[in-house]
Amino acid sequence: MENRSNVTVFILLGLSQNKDIEILCFVLFLLCYIAIWMGNLLIMISITCSPLIDQPMYFFLNYLSLTDLCYTSTVMPKLMTGLLEKRKTISYNNCMTQLVTLHFLGAIEIFILTGMAYDRYVAICKPLHYAVIMNKQKCNMIIIACCTGGFIHSASLCLLTIFLPFCGPNEIDHYFCDVYPLLKLACTDTYRIGLLVVVNSGLIALVIFVILMVSYFLIFYTIRAYPAESRTKALSTCSSHLTVVVLFFVPVFFIYIRPATTFPEDKVFALFYTIVAPLFNPVIYTLRNMEMKNALRKVWCQKPSLIGRQIN
Repeated sequence: MENRSNVTVFILLGLSQNKDIEILCFVLFLLCYIAIWMGNLLIMISITCSPLIDQPMYFFLNYLSLTDLCYTSTVMPKLMTGLLEKRKTISYNNCMTQLVTLHFLGAIEIFILTGMAYDRYVAICKPLHYAVIMNKQKCNMIIIACCTGGFIHSASLCLLTIFLPFCGPNEIDHYFCDVYPLLKLACTDTYRIGLLVVVNSGLIALVIFVILMVSYFLIFYTIRAYPAESRTKALSTCSSHLTVVVLFFVPVFFIYIRPATTFPEDKVFALFYTIVAPLFNPVIYTLRNMEMKNALRKVWCQKPSLIGRQIN
């Protein structure tokens, strides 16, 4: 505890030391951040204001979009302001808060994706029991379980890092506070803590990913006997979700499934699950989903006519 107080501020090295590249990145990330907000808000409003909110798949998608917004907002504002600053600093308390919040929301996203996969499995493999199994109460319980799982994950990670002593270098070779770069700066042996982080983050993500892949194997095996039209519809909804799963999980594996060490490529891979996935989720679920397209048309294309009727 005494050693840790020697470092009260961390310096984030960011993505690049070239000012021209930083300005270009700022413009690009600003556009991405605006697109993330617009896309996810569009999905949330369209689902909430349409009958789709009563369908479990879109009920989970609504929460996934909300989590994406909160998740990316934990990183993006600090990243963009840092690109304009000569010295990118973050206080010790803010660093720990960012670390815990990021892993809390990231774990919730992983668990929601699991809940969505379970919904698709029940809908396709047990269609006669779907309405009974995936009722409103069950969906709410799944969301509560996702939040509880996220809290347990982030709280355990917090306990592993918050008591680490920092008494030497304070430069974090990243654009946000993450566990491996912090372990690298700690002035103590972090080998055992690193193994616990691998179990808490990497192995859990791997187990969940294997479960997801098994569920989709069963889904694809089941729809073989479906008529062509029903098979196409099932493949459409499942492929959208599977694309999001791969986009999020593969970079997570690269960073967290190995022992506690850092590579320059980590920052590039981290962009995928902090920016790219939240950016493309609305596009993937909208362009490949006819029900979502219809909901968008009904909610947004009929608004002017409804307002005109109310004025008259």
